[in-house]
Amino acid sequence: MSSLPFLPFSKPSIDEATIAAVGDVLRSGWITSGPKVQAFEAQLSEYFGGRPVRTFNSGTCTMEIALRIAGIGPGDEVITTPISWVATANVILEVGATPVFADIDPVTRNIDLAKVEAAITARTKAIIPVYLSGLPVDMDALYALADKHHLRVVEDAAQALGSNWQDQRIGARGDLVSFSFQANKNITSSEGGCLVLNNEDEARLAEKYRLQGVTRSGFDGLDVDVLGGKFNMTDIAAAIGLGQFAHIEAITAHRRELAKHYFACFGPDFEATYGAQLPVADFTNTNWHLFQLVLPERKDGQPARATFMKEMQALGVGVGYHYPPIHLLSLYRARGFTEGMLPIAERVGRLIVSLPMFTAMTKADVERSVAAVKAVLNAV
Repeated sequence: MSSLPFLPFSKPSIDEATIAAVGDVLRSGWITSGPKVQAFEAQLSEYFGGRPVRTFNSGTCTMEIALRIAGIGPGDEVITTPISWVATANVILEVGATPVFADIDPVTRNIDLAKVEAAITARTKAIIPVYLSGLPVDMDALYALADKHHLRVVEDAAQALGSNWQDQRIGARGDLVSFSFQANKNITSSEGGCLVLNNEDEARLAEKYRLQGVTRSGFDGLDVDVLGGKFNMTDIAAAIGLGQFAHIEAITAHRRELAKHYFACFGPDFEATYGAQLPVADFTNTNWHLFQLVLPERKDGQPARATFMKEMQALGVGVGYHYPPIHLLSLYRARGFTEGMLPIAERVGRLIVSLPMFTAMTKADVERSVAAVKAVLNAV
């Protein structure tokens, strides 16, 4: 057991100025959606090149609302990846559509666009790519494919705030783009998310879906013409988001330096020596939301990941896993998905682990994490 403090795999960093700003909101008498939400949306819009942005109480509902804005519903198919948080597929079911899974690329661990194209049918209406760990798919290839087949794209960029594609920010181009500000994201609003839209008509529709379908006019005019929900962000959450967002460039730069140090500490022979797979060494496009390994299978047939996580914790280092394959969860097995359908995703989903990566980490923390990984892999 390590004598050092436990090193978690993720930990939010909230500065005193942000804590004070939350106190100001609580004292203001206006704690639900108000001026802080408007300010946060304005800053996000500027960041994404002037595109309309609306904030919500989660990154999950932003994808559901994006699908509704795109007109996706019963009888439609939406293609997505099996390696993501289950919300990515659940929102397809929420709008009454059918999820279709395409296998992943074994190197990037993102959805394989060639397999997406092979899965397109006459019922396919949209694609939801996921940028695992903040690494984008090939955006040019993605939108060429969507244009060829007349498909909408809902980008699950939950992990990709601060990521780029060819020197352009994720969210500054494309179709509907969803981000999450959940507690373990690079910036957080405690819970929350935002949706980047194409035009003001979509933004107004998003506002209706966000709050019971309501449209207000004048002093007392109120109408409802679509079925909305209760998805608005509070000013309390927006105050946290504003405080975090002020540091987005520094946060991204620091995480890239931590990732570089991970690679330096693992060394060029790590994969050959230990049989584990490192992530893509991309320090330009990805924001390094996560630093993930794919473990080697154990020769004795025992569960590799559970043993690895237990031994890492014993050494005082936290490990997460993101994610089990969605298509093998009971809800999706009941819809006909089985083992063997998506072999790459099934192997990666069985063996992937997330090592510590968060804003307050130091290079010494990285060294400690790497030393623990090597010690555990040597032992098992």
